[in-house]
Amino acid sequence: MLGKENRIRACLPSGSPPVLVVVVDAEEEFAWDRPFDRVNVGTTSIAGQPLMHERVFDKFGIVPTYMCDWPVTTAPASASTLRRLMEEGRCDIGAHLHPWVSPPHVEQVTRFNSYAGNLPRELEYEKLRRLTEAIGDSFGHVPLAFKAGRYGLGPHTAESIASLGYAIDTSVVPYTSFAYDSGPDFREHDEHPYWFEAGRRELLEVPVTTGYAGWLRALGRPLYELAQQPLARRARMGGMLAHVRALERIRLSPEVASGAEMRRLAATLHGGGCEVFTLTYHSPSMAVGHTPYVRSAADLERFIATVHDFCSWFRDELGGQFASLSQLRDMIALTRPRLQQELETPALKQMLG
Repeated sequence: MLGKENRIRACLPSGSPPVLVVVVDAEEEFAWDRPFDRVNVGTTSIAGQPLMHERVFDKFGIVPTYMCDWPVTTAPASASTLRRLMEEGRCDIGAHLHPWVSPPHVEQVTRFNSYAGNLPRELEYEKLRRLTEAIGDSFGHVPLAFKAGRYGLGPHTAESIASLGYAIDTSVVPYTSFAYDSGPDFREHDEHPYWFEAGRRELLEVPVTTGYAGWLRALGRPLYELAQQPLARRARMGGMLAHVRALERIRLSPEVASGAEMRRLAATLHGGGCEVFTLTYHSPSMAVGHTPYVRSAADLERFIATVHDFCSWFRDELGGQFASLSQLRDMIALTRPRLQQELETPALKQMLG
């Protein structure tokens, strides 16, 4: 979506401890191994979200942002569950666009069209506009943060969300390409947040924390891409590199990484100067049987324990703190003079001590 020349690295105020934000893709339930279908709009797993608050978030004072798509936003039961958490100050609400279940339903449902950024500009904008208005109606809240479903940013997405009042995007997955599936290519992006211009607004990009760990991490991108070539895959080069801890590409998510892997990634990135970390997962993983990651009650217990133990380590061992996405933007804005007066608040001053 953006070239390097358009990015300005976003930094915390000098001396600030590292920050962890939690972003949950609040979405409908569907079979991950089957084609996308507009009839899959069940949202029963949203009822399971308060369990993570009771077991983890409330203990650490974490305020996650639920990125809500159309089915979650418009189903009375799921909207009520998240609205109650929001009104209690226990979460924020953002927007998450799954185009195949978001009106208007005029495009054919295909894998190509499942990346909203591949849609015509007018259609992507209209889906975004209707979702934004629906969130306002359901939550009495104008969303400030956006995450593209399937990370599907396109050439017009930034301008569209800026025109609708969004201030934060969380769609970028560093060092990762979805081009094989007609999606975006983020290989030129790293783990650091950055400011960028969209229309006449300045937006903050908070990437999904993804990076390389291991003693060959300096060669991360070329070596990892070599390991993905057909001959190297047949030789299981990537698995061997990970096994000896030479090179691992890890995403900060309990769905695709163990607690030990997440700690290795965070420690490595922090040692390299990373200040902001984003832990992500999908809301259906908080109920048994809806994602490949939680297939049993034991899986759910491990899932919750992984999040708990990482947050404990992040606070106690890495010396980190927790913030919502909106709080993070306020903190980072203090290093941007053009936004400093607008965003400096008493609550922010208290967080910074």
